[in-house]
Amino acid sequence: MSANVLFASAHSSHEQEIRECRAHLLDHTLHALRHAGMATEQDLVKVQHRYQSIGIDEDPIDPLEILARMQGATDEYLPQELAKLAHGISAVIPACPPLIPFAGKLIAPSAFYEAYTQLHSIARALLSPVIFAEDTDAIGTGALNPIASQIMADQILGAVNRRFGIRPFVTAVRLDFDSWTFLNRKHFGL
Repeated sequence: MSANVLFASAHSSHEQEIRECRAHLLDHTLHALRHAGMATEQDLVKVQHRYQSIGIDEDPIDPLEILARMQGATDEYLPQELAKLAHGISAVIPACPPLIPFAGKLIAPSAFYEAYTQLHSIARALLSPVIFAEDTDAIGTGALNPIASQIMADQILGAVNRRFGIRPFVTAVRLDFDSWTFLNRKHFGL
């Protein structure tokens, strides 16, 4: 097999992994919103269609942001509406990650992202940046949407386990709006 065929196959497989993570995020977020009574079925269908229309190469958006904007949140009130939605779904998901208000002050783990470029692109797609990485023993990720941080934590655990055969201590946390937007800008240029 030529190097180009191997690269194309690996690239296609990675894109499929991103699609699966995004589908998982959407399904679980819609389920949590439904269970929390935070959106009508009509709204959930619209969120689903809008989220699924975003291409893999486009800037990502969280399903909660889509819903907040559909429900009329302007830029001025978006942080409060997203916090309300995130808090609402956190009450109905099992083992909800804790809210960590200081996460935006942590240093970006550049070496971790360099070692795990695929995890960087998954983190970007889920809007769940890695907030700390102490070698491969302790790694943390966070997102405004607690479901996104849980999915990203699973991805980190799987990637490190496949590469080194160890199970690191992976922490998933919730971020407040300001920390989340700051970290997404800092880590992903969004």
